[in-house]
Amino acid sequence: MRRPTGSAPTCTMAIETERKFLVTGDYKSHAASHSRIVQGYICSERGRTVRVRLRGEKGYLTIKGPSKNDGLSRYEFEKEITIDEALSLLRLCVGGIIDKVRYLVPMEDGHTFEVDEFHGENEGLTMAEVELGAEDESYIRPDWLGEEVTGDRRYYNSQLLTRPFTKW
Repeated sequence: MRRPTGSAPTCTMAIETERKFLVTGDYKSHAASHSRIVQGYICSERGRTVRVRLRGEKGYLTIKGPSKNDGLSRYEFEKEITIDEALSLLRLCVGGIIDKVRYLVPMEDGHTFEVDEFHGENEGLTMAEVELGAEDESYIRPDWLGEEVTGDRRYYNSQLLTRPFTKW
């Protein structure tokens, strides 16, 4: 949808609460949609990241704060930017890019799992995450989920640039 000329892009600020899992079974047959994501990091230090992302026909700038409660939640600011802005900012990113396809898998309880199938130096890695409204919120755990890796820094996208999955 196009926004009127002169209006500001959408922006969100919140505490992001999510759980991450490795994927061990068939999720694609349950997916409602999928899109390619290319992203890079302008800053990727412990406790803060500044990410630029192209997802389908949209660009995003995201700032994340330090993880709390063993990686379960953290501050997140995200703003939609133009494709041209995202392409320009991707040239400033350090350490390469993350290339993945994201599948959206809706569940009966209203949650949606985002399943990322990585490519390039992270080929072979498939992870799922579910966003929650609270740390103790219940959710349906599909049978294609494997080990929970919430809080395991090796699986942070920013870490996958410096230590790719294929080199573990």
